[in-house]
Formats: sequence, C-alpha cells, structure tokens
Amino acid sequence: MRYITDRKRAQGLGSGRSGTHHHWHMLVSSICLVILVPLFVFTFGSGLSRDYADVLAFFSRPFPAIVTGLMLIVGINHFMNETREAIEDYMHGVAERLATVAVSAFGYTLIAAGLFALVKLAL
Repeated sequence: MRYITDRKRAQGLGSGRSGTHHHWHMLVSSICLVILVPLFVFTFGSGLSRDYADVLAFFSRPFPAIVTGLMLIVGINHFMNETREAIEDYMHGVAERLATVAVSAFGYTLIAAGLFALVKLAL
C-alpha cells in the first residue's frame, strides 16, 4: 500500500513533504565540510602560537580569512539544521517552537560574532 499521492510523487515530495530537501541540503553541506574542515584545521593551525601582530597579518591575507569565514557559516548552518531535525523528532508543541527559535538564535549569534571577529582581524 502506497502512502504517497500521485501529485507528491510527481513533485518529488514524500509523506513528510520536506525529507528529500532536508537530506539533499545536509548531503551538500556535508560534502562542503569534508573539504573545509581539513583546510580550516591546517590553515588555522598554522596561525596558532603566534603573537598578535603575526595573527593580524595572517588573517589579513584572503585565503585564511575566506576559509575561516566559510567554515563558520557552513559548519554552524549544518549544526543548526541537524539540531532542528532532532528537535522536530523528539519535541512537540510549544516546547518544539521555543527550542527551534533558541537554536536558530544561538546559531546566528555564533555566525555573527565569528564573522565580526574575523572582520576585525582581517581589516
């Protein structure tokens, strides 16, 4: 017995309406993270144990600043999407909505603070 209507099958939507889109989004961000995490670790690691002037000079170059910014954005968005999925699975009602808002606010605050610090270092 099929639980998907013909219209949903034609549009590519399953019974939950957004599972395929969420899976595809998580797959793309995971592939990006497979590339970004080693780049970030080696780039950020080479900038460690330097004095403040050297760190300013290091992050004023475009490659370390871009890699760090992309890692912040992609990594925290991946974290927020997966956390939102866990909240949708295990919480319901008002608690679900409040937790979703809290996770989104926390994630976007982390992104904003990280990018602000990076811009302060880079400029």
